[in-house]
Amino acid sequence: MDQGDAPRRFRDAECNEILRGLEAAQKRLPSKYFYDARGSELFDQICELPEYYVTRTERAIMQTHAGEMAQILGSKVRLVEFGSGSSVKTRLLLDQLDAAAYVPVDISGEHLHKTARELAQNYTRFPIEPLVADFTEALTLPQETVESRLTAVYFPGSTLGNFEPTAATQLLRNIRQLVGNDGGLLIGADLQKDPAELEAAYDDAAGVTAEFNLNLLARLNRDFGADFQVNAFKHMARYDHHHGRIEMHLVAKRAHEFSIFGQRFSMQRGETIHTENSYKYTLDGLADLAQTSGFRTSKTWTDAAQRFAVQWWSAIGRTKTLAKAA
Repeated sequence: MDQGDAPRRFRDAECNEILRGLEAAQKRLPSKYFYDARGSELFDQICELPEYYVTRTERAIMQTHAGEMAQILGSKVRLVEFGSGSSVKTRLLLDQLDAAAYVPVDISGEHLHKTARELAQNYTRFPIEPLVADFTEALTLPQETVESRLTAVYFPGSTLGNFEPTAATQLLRNIRQLVGNDGGLLIGADLQKDPAELEAAYDDAAGVTAEFNLNLLARLNRDFGADFQVNAFKHMARYDHHHGRIEMHLVAKRAHEFSIFGQRFSMQRGETIHTENSYKYTLDGLADLAQTSGFRTSKTWTDAAQRFAVQWWSAIGRTKTLAKAA
């Protein structure tokens, strides 16, 4: 997108967010900007890597338990998926589900609409209603074409782990508002495990995750008029024991300068831009998070080694109670 033709809201909100991150003592870039068309393609490749256990473990859980999940969701459910990507795991659920509609939500419009067209050819029992949006903001769902019994959000892939704890809680409270008193959340969460296994999953031998991380700079060059020297950076993934999270950084291989939105920045050799966190959870921690956000954990499915969990959270109380609690 040419910056001069970008919508005003896009320039003001997103660009200010980027500038604030780069002006900080520890430079940061929001991870949501990974997901342009190329970034989405690379992430799909990451999901198939031998080191990246997350997708295959969650997929195996879905293959085994999707029928039970569909029974719990019940009939005429409007399923809203946050960060739908290629909707690979979702198809296992849609195969079993008596849905009123499927609403995939993703920030990458090109990738989303391509996937939605494919889904519409394979699933004719219910409408596919793609929504291009940043799910971290308040959403307005498409008007229902088929009346639903309840709304459920599907949030797979442990994407919740990309959010700082306060932001994660706020996002979950937004979901609680979205689904109402009768709805719920089907959520995937990566569990704590050996740090060596975690670091390998985010720094694969083939270098796909490195390319994915570096594509963030290339995307800013393409879409925001930046002039990052992409080859001046290298990928780094490390486990932070204190916070229980994997961190991804882009490390400056040499001192250099870059500009974006008319502002000039300099980096020293070894200085980093922090691009993503991936928090890892315990089952007790997830239960606490559900309760804080206005849900209760009604069902948990894990693999035999308890590397990953998929949970059904039912809404509790009334939405206005959360406003008082906040």
